[in-house]
Formats: sequence, C-alpha cells, structure tokens
Amino acid sequence: MNNLKIIKEGFYVIASSADKKSTLELVNKTLAKRYRAERRFKFYGALSICFALLCLAVLFTDIVGKGHSAFFQTYIKLDVNLDPALLEISDINDSQQIKRGNYQKALRESLRLVFPEVKGRSDKRKLNALISTGASYQLADDVLDNPALIGQIIAVDVLADDDIDTWLKSRSIDGQEAFTGRLTSKQLEWLEKLIDADRLEKNFNTVFFTNGDSREPELAGIRSAITGSLFTLFVTLLLSFTVGISSAIYLEEYAPKNRITDFIEVNINNLAAVPSIIFGLLGLAIFIGIFGMTRSIPLLGGIVLSLMTLPTIIISSRAAIKSVPPSIREAAYGMGASKMQVILHHVLPLAMPGMLTGTIIGMAQALGETAPLLMIGMVAFVVDVPGSLTDPSTALPVQIFLWADSPERAFIERTSAAIMVLLAFLITMNTLAVWLRKRLERRW
Repeated sequence: MNNLKIIKEGFYVIASSADKKSTLELVNKTLAKRYRAERRFKFYGALSICFALLCLAVLFTDIVGKGHSAFFQTYIKLDVNLDPALLEISDINDSQQIKRGNYQKALRESLRLVFPEVKGRSDKRKLNALISTGASYQLADDVLDNPALIGQIIAVDVLADDDIDTWLKSRSIDGQEAFTGRLTSKQLEWLEKLIDADRLEKNFNTVFFTNGDSREPELAGIRSAITGSLFTLFVTLLLSFTVGISSAIYLEEYAPKNRITDFIEVNINNLAAVPSIIFGLLGLAIFIGIFGMTRSIPLLGGIVLSLMTLPTIIISSRAAIKSVPPSIREAAYGMGASKMQVILHHVLPLAMPGMLTGTIIGMAQALGETAPLLMIGMVAFVVDVPGSLTDPSTALPVQIFLWADSPERAFIERTSAAIMVLLAFLITMNTLAVWLRKRLERRW
C-alpha cells in the first residue's frame, strides 16, 4: 500500500515537472515573440522620425536653395555727373529742388557714356531698361544726405533691373545656360561688355530689409511687413497675456465647480481646435461690420489674433498653476497669508515659467498666421512703413502670400527669402520658450 502511494506521488511529481517545463517553453516562445514585436515597434518609430527629419531637411534645403540669392542684388557701376544743369537744379541750397532733380537723366547719360555706339530711340530705350526705375530715388537720397556732391562726378553702384539680376544669378561660370527672360540679344551683348569691364557685380541686398513692398522685384522689401507684424504682435501680447493669465487664475483659484464653469472649460478647449480662419470671419463680422473698425491696421489684426491665441494661453497657464504643489499654498495659509497674497506672492511666481512658455508658443503661432489677416483686409498692397497701430499695414506671412502669387520670376527668390526670415523669427521664439522653461522651472 505504501509502495503504491509512493509510486503515485512520484508520478504526480513527474507530471507536474513536465507541465512546468512545457509552460516555461511556451512562455519563452511568447516572450521572444513579444521582444521581436517590441523591436519592430521601436524600428518603425525610429524610421518615422528619420522620415520626418528627411522631409524637414528637403523642405529647408529647397527654401534656402531658392531664397539665399535674394540676399544679394545686382548693381551696375557708373560714373554719374551731378552737374546742376543736367539735374535741372537752379539753387543747390534748396532741398526741394535737390529732391526733385532729374536724376534719371543723369543716370542715363552716364550709361550712354559707357556705350557711346548705341544710337536710335529704340536702342536707347533698351539700354535705359538695364537700370531699375528706383535707382534715381536712391541717388536722390544720397544727394539729399550730402548736397556737397552736386557738381561732382561720382562713382555710384546703380541698382539693376530685376531681369538683369535674374540673368546674372542664373548665369554659369562659362556664361552659358542663363535665364534670359525678356532680355533681347542686344541687351545680352551689352551685359557681357559690362562684365568684361568689371561694371556688373552682386552686393548685399540692403533694399530687401529697408524697403516696403513694390511691384518691381528689385525694389521690394520686407521692412513694412516686419514692422506691421511687430505692431500686431504687440497688441496680441498685450491683450492675450493679460486676459489669458487673469482667466486662468480665476478659473483655477476662484471659480466654483459647477455646470457653468464646466461649460466654459469645454468651450475653451474646443476653441483651441477651431480653424484660424473662423477668427478672421469673427473679426470681419463684429469688429469691422458692427464696430466699424478700419481694415488692414495692426490694431484690428492684434485683436483678432489675440482671440485666436487666448485658448492656448489659458490652457497652458492653468496647467502651470496646477503644477504648483499644494504644500506651497498650505504653508502660506499657515503663515497667515490671504488668498490673494498666496496667489500673487507664491503661486503666480512659481507658475510663471509655464505661463511664459505657453505665451511665447501662442505668439509664435500668431506670427505665422495668414488666414485671419486675409479676412480683415491686411492683404492690401502697402508700400509705406506703418508708424502706429492705426496705419495701414500688412504682415510678413501675408507679404509672403502676395509675393508667391506674383508672376515675375524674381519674386520667387524673395518669397523664399521672406520665408527664411519668418522661420528665423519662429525658431528664435520657440528656442526662447524652451530656454525659459529650462531656466526658470523648478523640480518638485
């Protein structure tokens, strides 16, 4: 009987050992399968990141490749005779006469001295077309700054026409495969002579940063667009930061938890996902349609963009307030501080890094927006640089939109160059947000 019991127990031990072994083998097989699946998942994630970086590199390469040449402009070296009789100036001490002088005639005469063989009205017109229509205004500004130049023969780098600029930038080293566009064979022959005489060169394009918009590509600049964007962002920051921070403090510290506040919170979260053009329609219908505000001014653009950025700032500010440990509040209350003192002296300073980060991200979003500004009329052609919040203005994204729709080939490089400037602003603002978060945040 005892032997039979021992045999049964031994059988059970052998059976249980066999079951454990089979279970272990099954676990090892499934574990290896899970490890392979995890490695595949990590590989797909790394592959996705590499693909995204590749697309980003291709995008940046295309933009920089098309836009870097816009930072240089073609100029023609001429010896200009500033004879008062030629300029039609009778009184060299009269600033108004100096300003209205016939500088275009002086430039044409200096160009004909380089090509004395050019005869006939048609050929002279083609020869004069090598010079930009805005070159005379630049020469007038130089003379206004220094009236002592009148009566002298001075060497001047004259701004060339956009067709000349495009041709020279597309011209290879051996002089072949250049984009001729509207240039005639005679004009190409004259340009080759200017190159041989070392009178055609490329200098840094200061016009791109000092001029406003223009229908002539060689005279078009981004100064008015940048100034309009700065004015617009100033209004946006002033409104969205103050209202957003105040709203976040109220909702997080004072508002009772009921259906009304729940309804407000849901709508704030929903507004953060509303397309930006809806805010433009809102500005068009209310601020222009009802209140009668002037179109295409930074004040109106700032109000519309502040409505768009408010949800982002409120959400990030509330998250920053929630991240402050309750022990800070309890310690302040224990020292006898009032609720307002706790918020202003303890909670708000500790939450400010997160609030500033959300604000900067919202400002970067506002800087790159185009659709709301198009709806309120900031797509207007503005040449003058705005001097106040109520002057007609445009913004840098809208300027890019306008240039991208222009038929002239020279506007292609200026569009890409303006995109480079806009990206530089956006990268700077996002870098500032990251630096502020790392510099000011506290680990609890």
